Amino acid sequence: MRTRTGFMGARLAEAPPILSTPRLKLRQFRGADWDAYAAMCADPEVMRHIGAGGPLSRDDAWRSMAGMLGHWTLRGYGMWAVEERDTGRLVGRAGFIDPPGWPGFELGWLLGREHWGRGYAREAAQAALFVAFRILGRESAISLIRPANERSLRLAEALGAIQSEPLDAFMGGPVQVWRHAC
Repeated sequence: MRTRTGFMGARLAEAPPILSTPRLKLRQFRGADWDAYAAMCADPEVMRHIGAGGPLSRDDAWRSMAGMLGHWTLRGYGMWAVEERDTGRLVGRAGFIDPPGWPGFELGWLLGREHWGRGYAREAAQAALFVAFRILGRESAISLIRPANERSLRLAEALGAIQSEPLDAFMGGPVQVWRHAC
């Protein structure tokens, strides 16, 4: 297990930078991902339930990737870029976000529309939850999901998450809070 020194010298576990599942490779983002990630983030249908609910510009997609990489540096975990093992094609992102002021240690996922319905989000989320519970030693994680995001609501249920108290105003609107426990 990789560790790093945190606040007041405490040893903190770090997530592995690369995970493999039967069909996917979860790894750090790299500059070569920008075009594919920007295209994904420019799709209004992909982004309608993410953040403020709208597409990102190419430059904002770059800043999003840089923020995810920075999260890894500061926290020792974060969002992985998700690629198909057979093709090496970027299909999305999955992993954790927990910046200061966030409602909790969040498991999130985002896939390009052409990759929906293949079980990739579930496969990546299950791998991430394994890391959260078995490597990072977390007892729980949350997923923040907009009420109209039926695909993600079904996935949270399939992952065994339990709905808890909603947040009325989070990044421009209400979200349901789903709790994952080990």
